[in-house]
Amino acid sequence: MNRRVTSLVTALHFPPTVRAQDALLREGVSASRIIVTGNTVIDALLQCRRPDYRFSIPALAALDATRRVVLVTLHRRESFGAPMRSVCAALRHISERHPDLTFVLPMHPNPSVREVVLPALGGSPNFLLIEPLDYLDFIHLMARSFLIVTDSGGVQEEAPALDIPVLVTREVTERPEGIEVGAARLVGTDETRIVGTFEELLTDRAAYQKMAAAPNPYGDGRAAERIIAAMLKWTAASAAA
Repeated sequence: MNRRVTSLVTALHFPPTVRAQDALLREGVSASRIIVTGNTVIDALLQCRRPDYRFSIPALAALDATRRVVLVTLHRRESFGAPMRSVCAALRHISERHPDLTFVLPMHPNPSVREVVLPALGGSPNFLLIEPLDYLDFIHLMARSFLIVTDSGGVQEEAPALDIPVLVTREVTERPEGIEVGAARLVGTDETRIVGTFEELLTDRAAYQKMAAAPNPYGDGRAAERIIAAMLKWTAASAAA
């Protein structure tokens, strides 16, 4: 509702994707007031990423460079209880079958998350359960990962910019563009489905590479440039009028 109300008094709209643009057009917004720019979150990610970055968390700094890392984030309310237990069971099953993988899970502070995650995964030798990370540590952990398992919306946008495949532990997502281009897959919270998809990407190099090579529909790191250029053009036209 807030977004719809704001749109009524907005001169220029900067949707991140063509799908978002189409939603505005269906609502009656003039095409002349819409400029698809990408999401500025991708600008920030690419500007902050450093090839020589050193983690501030000792446990991350000590990660074995020869082991593949799987980043896991779980926090959405609709996953609390049985769905989250099912996801954790799937991850534990995978970790037992593949002891060569290191799973890193920054735990959300919500007790409803920790009361499931800690008993389910705390005893697994190749699981690293840590406190929430700051932005720089987190984006570089994403970049370090082989695969990401998440229910986060933001991660679904950021991971494709780093060429990291994403398994989304939800039945629906408000970021459908990533699914459509093949950068992410919806796997829900069913244990069998999660394990099956994970195993496919571990054993089928072509399937993994196809996801990793998918274009990022959420931006190329130049969204802010496009927004500024459009604003300057609009203000100049307004002044001339």
